[in-house]
Amino acid sequence: MQNIEEKVVAITGASSGIGRAIAMELAKNGAKVVLGARRTKHLQQLVEEIKSKGGEATFAQIDVKNKADLVNLVNTAVQRYGKLDVIVNNAGVSQLSRIDELDIDGWEEMIDINLKGVLYGMAAAIPVFKRQQSGHIVNIISTSGIKIVPMQGIYAGTKNAIRTIAEAFRQESDGNIRITGISPGIVKTDFANNIKNEEMKTAIQKGMEQIAIDPIPVANAVIYAVSQPEDVEIGDIVIRPAKQN
Repeated sequence: MQNIEEKVVAITGASSGIGRAIAMELAKNGAKVVLGARRTKHLQQLVEEIKSKGGEATFAQIDVKNKADLVNLVNTAVQRYGKLDVIVNNAGVSQLSRIDELDIDGWEEMIDINLKGVLYGMAAAIPVFKRQQSGHIVNIISTSGIKIVPMQGIYAGTKNAIRTIAEAFRQESDGNIRITGISPGIVKTDFANNIKNEEMKTAIQKGMEQIAIDPIPVANAVIYAVSQPEDVEIGDIVIRPAKQN
């Protein structure tokens, strides 16, 4: 874990769930975390909690649908700590429905957050990483893109788009900028709260109650990936409940 100490890590969707766990665990291991999310009150509370435990953190209010906000998040890291070592593109949303139900608003929300939001995060960080000749992109994806099932077509599509883009970026990179994809399965978060389809929301929440894992193992996967020596790249990690099909 000595490779974690003093790393500066920006995290989107950091105010709750997986993003919050990533922030807490990284700070516990000596990283300086720069937290981004829409809910300022939650971010302030998290920064205070991290600092009360001896960690280092700051935040910027962002909406990943706005590319200027991602630039601001990265700039906050550089201005406060002088560099950015890692960006964790964690913010995501799910609207689950049959494709022929034509929830176009839901499709656009997922494309804007899960796909364009990640691209905006990459676009904000890459110029800094190029100047530094080092950096690490970590994208939180999903097992939904690995096992394709009804009701999750567009959601899985946005996640698999990121998987494809990341592989192309890996091949284009000269090795100075590493990229890792982490695909969690069912995790105990408030992720289902945003689902408009009440039947699907109930089903997802029931699944969470029965088999969901704590978000900390996902945070540990991030730590594992970013703590490797500079010449080692962890490509893809799948982490899910042992009981998940």
